[in-house]
Amino acid sequence: MTSPAVLAAVDWGTSNLRVWLLDAAGDVIAERKSGEGMSSAGAKGFANVLEEHLAAMSAPEGLPAIVCGMAGARQGWVEAGYLDLPARISDFAKAATPAPGARRAVHILPGLAQRSAAHPDVMRGEETQIAGADLGGGTHFVCMPGTHSKWVRVEDGAVASFHTAMTGELFHVLASQSILRHSLGDAPDAGAPTAAAFKTALEEMLAHPERLTSALFAIRAGGLLGNVPAGDAAATLSGLLIGAEIAGAVSASPGMHVVTLVASGGMAKRYAAALATAGLLVNLVDADAAVRKGLFEAGRRLYLSGASA
Repeated sequence: MTSPAVLAAVDWGTSNLRVWLLDAAGDVIAERKSGEGMSSAGAKGFANVLEEHLAAMSAPEGLPAIVCGMAGARQGWVEAGYLDLPARISDFAKAATPAPGARRAVHILPGLAQRSAAHPDVMRGEETQIAGADLGGGTHFVCMPGTHSKWVRVEDGAVASFHTAMTGELFHVLASQSILRHSLGDAPDAGAPTAAAFKTALEEMLAHPERLTSALFAIRAGGLLGNVPAGDAAATLSGLLIGAEIAGAVSASPGMHVVTLVASGGMAKRYAAALATAGLLVNLVDADAAVRKGLFEAGRRLYLSGASA
């Protein structure tokens, strides 16, 4: 017999939306995914989009919802603001913002802000994955790869610092809008993380990250001169960018020996292989499971344990 839903958990990104119905143990009862991210949901109305998905899953009327991600951005449903560092993970829920116009109790979790003049940075959505990663006490280094990869230091249950690497976006821009597009073709495929071209480029950047810009042009030159086969160009580009990202993270955190990698699918395999090549031990946490768990914990604090919103 299926347990009743007690919470709707919503991960609302720029381009995509994921909604889960969760029971009292945090287990998934139903799931919906769509391309109605922040960029497109505004035209229909965020409340309307959410209600359509909840109705499709037969969610009970009045079921509360907890939301993370870009629905809380300035261009989203309502600006949820940022918590300044250091930010305790246990404080995320109490800083949630009520969503206007909602037909049920809906709160949107805040992002995190690093207000350093030298190293300003923000995140929105990834903080919920951190909350669901079950890091425990002590110091932890967390890598969350993606369009904008996040490298986070967590100390005794608080996010102490982080930095962002635009690795995924750089791959897309270089592959589609730079001179390298002639070498990578219309549908660049970085291939398996065990590909020789990926590993060679990765190792080059781990040893000499200062060579990144010249190594990037070498992809084009190597293709023209026959040194870089067309099938290896995308893998080389991926290896160079990920290698430079990891080299920068290691340089910024010399005490980092173990990395909690929060990722899923091919991204998890690629970064796990790259981190191992860099000599780092990896604790892999599934990103989808982490965001659901982080949302459930925030929802439990807000709605399911008598906590006041």
